[in-house]
Amino acid sequence: MGIQDTPEEWRVTASAVPFRGAKTSVRTDDVEMPDGTVVHRDYQVHPGSVAVLALDAEDRVLVLRQYRHPVRHKLWEIPAGLLDVPGENPLHAAQRELYEEAYVKAEDWRVLTDLYTSPGGSDEAVRIFLARDVSEAEGERFEVADEEADMELDRVPLQDLVRKVLAGELHNSCLVVGVLALAAVLAGDGVDSLRPAGAPWPARPFEA
Repeated sequence: MGIQDTPEEWRVTASAVPFRGAKTSVRTDDVEMPDGTVVHRDYQVHPGSVAVLALDAEDRVLVLRQYRHPVRHKLWEIPAGLLDVPGENPLHAAQRELYEEAYVKAEDWRVLTDLYTSPGGSDEAVRIFLARDVSEAEGERFEVADEEADMELDRVPLQDLVRKVLAGELHNSCLVVGVLALAAVLAGDGVDSLRPAGAPWPARPFEA
């Protein structure tokens, strides 16, 4: 099989949910190790997320600057959001987030990459899409609130973002993974080598 992640599930002898939040919760599992010992594992239970690397005709990436309280930073990010509905088609969610956060639409969609953001402490899975042929959306603008009301938007050349990621100046995980993945794609087999937008996603199965 080579270098490839594979599903596996060790036996859980007990489980509890000591905290439930609006969107996520914390679960405590007692997990039996291969040697028979049982250990406690606390982790965040997360519905999953989508993110969009939107690339315009000038190879500029649409980025947003938003305050993130847990890390006490304003971070440059790419549009992203939660999978609010169980089984929701991730492409539809990504198109919604691009419209709501950036008021743009895209004609060409591909799966750029999939990842687990912090698998030692969360089951969050993220699908990052590449969106091209972007243009202004139609209809009413989405009414933003809270941190999103303070968001800034910009379009930055892809290679500028790559340099800033490698210089340690940009830290958002979806932005970092997205721009480096796209740079690798463009330097290698090209965009046509990417998976189609409706490719299966075992981490978060969905209806086509």
